[in-house]
Amino acid sequence: MNKKRLIYAVVFLFSVVLLLIIFSNYTIGKTAENKTFSNTGSIKKNRVGLLLGTAKYYKDGGINLYFKYRIDAAVELYNSDKIDYILVSGDNGSLYYNEPMVFKKELVKRGIPAEVIFLDYAGFRTLDSVVRSKEIFGQKEITIISQEFQNERAIYIAEKKGIKAIGFNARDMEGTDGLKVKLREYFARTKAYLDIVFDVQPKFYGEKIYIGSRKAKEIEIPE
Repeated sequence: MNKKRLIYAVVFLFSVVLLLIIFSNYTIGKTAENKTFSNTGSIKKNRVGLLLGTAKYYKDGGINLYFKYRIDAAVELYNSDKIDYILVSGDNGSLYYNEPMVFKKELVKRGIPAEVIFLDYAGFRTLDSVVRSKEIFGQKEITIISQEFQNERAIYIAEKKGIKAIGFNARDMEGTDGLKVKLREYFARTKAYLDIVFDVQPKFYGEKIYIGSRKAKEIEIPE
């Protein structure tokens, strides 16, 4: 391949990737249009709120405000009688990292009854959390609780997987940290779009636990 053909190939590949990013971001934004809410007065009640996990602390120390704001949003939604149960879905990839349990402890500390909190320890990605809310926890209609950018992506995944979803927006981050996350979101949406196209499945499934039929129990993650 001569130099000119190589340049054409690189330009063509770059154009395809750029178009994919633009199209996937537009599609996800359009799908979630008018389905996220920032105040409890305008959101309808759903039985279950799916609270998407994140780390409580930054790697270099200090509270992760995404964590704090999601807790605030979940508490507000529950206290406003807009959800009856909270399904916390997050990463529990090692003995020393347990997002769902950390969230539960904080929610209980904030006055949420422990018996209405269910934990999904295999929510390694947004796709896993959303799909498992239906396939493991039996929910076909949910309120997703996270920042707006993640809510929109989760709603897109939910609708493609036969789940009727709306989002309650936790307060977002501003400044440099918030900008970095929003830039990463462009690529996260492209990945989510491709996951749907190629029918990517959650890492784990497991025993079904229908929310409301019994109290939360720990889910054994296969070896």
